[in-house]
Order: sequence, then C-alpha cells, then structure tokens
Amino acid sequence: MVWGFFISVGILYIFVRQYYVMNLSDIPSKEIMPGYHGKLVHSENMSIAFWTVEEGAEVPEHSHMNEQIMHIRQGRFEFTLDGNTKIYEANDIVIIPPHSPHSGKALTPCKLIDVFSPVREAYR
Repeated sequence: MVWGFFISVGILYIFVRQYYVMNLSDIPSKEIMPGYHGKLVHSENMSIAFWTVEEGAEVPEHSHMNEQIMHIRQGRFEFTLDGNTKIYEANDIVIIPPHSPHSGKALTPCKLIDVFSPVREAYR
C-alpha cells in the first residue's frame, strides 16, 4: 500500500493506492477444465490466466461478456472464432470481442496467456 499527500491552494489531499506484488511460481494452479491448468490473477477490473495446456485438450465453443486477449507463448493451438478456424503458434496474439463464440484445441502441449476485461468471475 502506498500513502501520499499533496497540498493545493491550502487544502490537504490524502490518497491511498493499493498494489500487490506476486510471483507466478507462488500462485497455485487450478484445472479449470480437463487439460487446462491455470494460474489466475484478478484485479478490480481485469483477470489474467497463465495456462499450461495438455496436448489434445479442448475448450468447447462458448462466449462471454468479457473482452479477451489470448497470447500463445508456446506450442500450436487450433482456435475457432466466429466460425473461422486457424492454427496459432508461439508469439501469436488473438483479440476476441465480447460475446463472440470461440473454441480451441491444443495440437501440442501449449502455454497460453489470456487477459479478460472486466474480471472473469467464472474463474475466481
């Protein structure tokens, strides 16, 4: 927690800002669905998921109110967005608009990062 203050025209303003520092190795992994092991971090307005995905693991088609950005860090991942299927590899980034139907399958073992806004309540 950071405390601070400043004075403006004779008025004292006090503000409090909270921040947290974590180490990814200290965050427990949860198997959210078969083959998808995630380390999940939530702030007030967003969530980030660090996934380790087993080869062959699938996410069935779904949609949600959250905007999502998916980053493929490692492996080959088949991903369908709004009926269009492509294979993504390391360093590819996909922006998924809210309410867009999407699904995926790990063609190899994968490491993915998903960022959601607002918070992905289903993953809390």
